[in-house]
Amino acid sequence: MNASPGASARAARLERLFHLLERRILLLDGAMGTRLQRLALDEQDFRGARFLDSDRPQRGNYDILTLTQPQLVAAVHREYLEAGADVIRTNTFLANAPSQSPFGMAHVVHELNLEAARLARSIADAHEEESGRAVFVAGVVGPTDRAVSLTKGTDTADARGVSFDELVRAHADAVRGLVHGGADLILIETVFDAANARAALEAARKVFIELGYELPLAVSLTPCDDDGRIRSGETPGEVWEAIRDAKPLIVGLNCGSSPRALIACVPELARVAEDAFVCVYPSAGLPDAAGNYPATPHDLAEEMRALAARGVINIAGGCCGTTPGHIRALRAALSGEPGGTAMLSSRGACGIRAARGRRCRRDPASDPGSTAGGI
Repeated sequence: MNASPGASARAARLERLFHLLERRILLLDGAMGTRLQRLALDEQDFRGARFLDSDRPQRGNYDILTLTQPQLVAAVHREYLEAGADVIRTNTFLANAPSQSPFGMAHVVHELNLEAARLARSIADAHEEESGRAVFVAGVVGPTDRAVSLTKGTDTADARGVSFDELVRAHADAVRGLVHGGADLILIETVFDAANARAALEAARKVFIELGYELPLAVSLTPCDDDGRIRSGETPGEVWEAIRDAKPLIVGLNCGSSPRALIACVPELARVAEDAFVCVYPSAGLPDAAGNYPATPHDLAEEMRALAARGVINIAGGCCGTTPGHIRALRAALSGEPGGTAMLSSRGACGIRAARGRRCRRDPASDPGSTAGGI
């Protein structure tokens, strides 16, 4: 593939990401949407000056805040970095044409993704310069309210609301913006339909061919029942078999009805996905009528500490209802002591490196003849 502007810097950053994944559990950030919800913004706040004359209500369109109130989104990114996150996610959970169409904002989808990635990249770079700590940006490709596999009474594409090709085009527009904006990896998250996941992966593949370079891919599933099945009926293992030919670097689970329920599904996914790193970021449970989430930072940290001790994860974070307090508690729990930075060793990565055509490193601690450091 052709080189691109900043290719060497990107390559160095991604090699650093791989290097860290091999050595410790990385921390993903927590929820963006519920952090913004607590601000109780009104219609005018969402519209800002730019969309003052929009003929559709914008309240609840948290992705549009990247363009109308970027300082609010930036503040959330900073909170999570200060709490110890290694990876922050772009504010693009619903920045796709199907999800933005009801708001009349499908025409700004590319810009939403581009600017969200640029904003996260600028915050990450500033934090890295100040702290000396490597920080990465995950460009989020979220779900839509439509599914390729799920019907609404009839077995037609119209009833499903979207065809595979339409979803590929919609996601490609988003991925293109995220890559141009400076994302380090593409995270396809909250997957409830295996066919939708394949469409998003195909979109990324097409964009990478078009641009002449590629980024690592991550896919995170959201189970809807106790045996880990997603809404379209597949188990995490079955979804993995359906997407593994796309060679995602990371596969995982997010959201769920509680940290314990989600975490229970992780070991089986880790068992079948031998050639990928494993990520888990639970919600803080289900909110009550007042919007309060039951799982405290301590609750999440203790559940994740027990999971990490089993050696089956590489990345841990939080989803709906989690806060910087949850991420701070995770960092303390996984480091072994409050404020520590020596995270518990993540599950072995030698097989993952070998599966991707990379040299499998020996452990310097167990091999006196090896040299720590360079890749």
